[in-house]
Amino acid sequence: MSTPDRKQGQPETTSATHKESSPAAAKRTRMQHVPNALTVLRIVMVPVFAVLLLMHGGQDPTLRWWALAVFLLAMFTDKLDGDIARKYDIVSDFGKLADPIADKALMAAAFIGLAIVGALPWWVPVVILVREIGITVMRMFMLKYEVMPASRGGKIKTVLQTVTVALYIAALPLAVVTPAGFMFVYAIIAGFALTLTVVVTVLTGVDYVLQAQKIKKEAGQSKEDAKATTTSGKAPNGR
Repeated sequence: MSTPDRKQGQPETTSATHKESSPAAAKRTRMQHVPNALTVLRIVMVPVFAVLLLMHGGQDPTLRWWALAVFLLAMFTDKLDGDIARKYDIVSDFGKLADPIADKALMAAAFIGLAIVGALPWWVPVVILVREIGITVMRMFMLKYEVMPASRGGKIKTVLQTVTVALYIAALPLAVVTPAGFMFVYAIIAGFALTLTVVVTVLTGVDYVLQAQKIKKEAGQSKEDAKATTTSGKAPNGR
C-alpha cells in the first residue's frame, strides 16, 4: 500500500525546525529569570555603593575606588539584563516596574552622594532627579496609550551620566597619585562632561514630553475618527 505523496523536503524542514526551536525554547526558559535577578542585584548594590562613597566623608581614596568599581559593575548589570531581555524576548511585570526603579535609585545615590561629599553643587542632582522622576512617572502614565520606548537621546543621556559620575568619583583618588597639571586638565574634562550631561538630560526630558503630547493627540484623533465611523455606520439604520 503506497503512502500519500508529500512535497519534497517537507518532512526534513519540519524536523529541522523542531530541532532548532526546541534548544532555543529551552535556553529561553533557562534565561527567563536572569534579567530580573540582575535587576535585584543592582538594587542591592545601590546601598553598598552609597556607603562606600559616603564613608569617612567621601575623603578616603581607597573607598572611592571601591565605590567606582561597584558603580560601574551595577551599570554593567543594567546593560547586561537589557541585552538578555531583548535577545530572548523576555518581558515581565516585575522587570517593567523594578528595572527603572533600580536605574533611578543608582543614579540618585551617585549624584546626591557626590553633592553630599562636596564634589558637585546641589543644583546638579536636583535638576537631574526632577527630570528622571518626572519622565519615569509620565512614561508610566502613558502606558494606557502606548509604551514609550527609550529614545536614542535617552541612551546617550545614560552614557553621559555614567561617564560623569565615574569622572567625579575618581577625581579624589587620582589627585593623590597624579601631578597638579594632569588634574587641571582632568577638571576641565569633568566639567565639560557634567555640563553636557545636564544639557542632554534636560533636552531629552523635553523631547519625551513632546512625544507624549503627540501620542495623546493621535490617540484622541483616533478615538474621534472611530466615533465618527460608528455614527455614520448607524445612520442608515435610523431611517
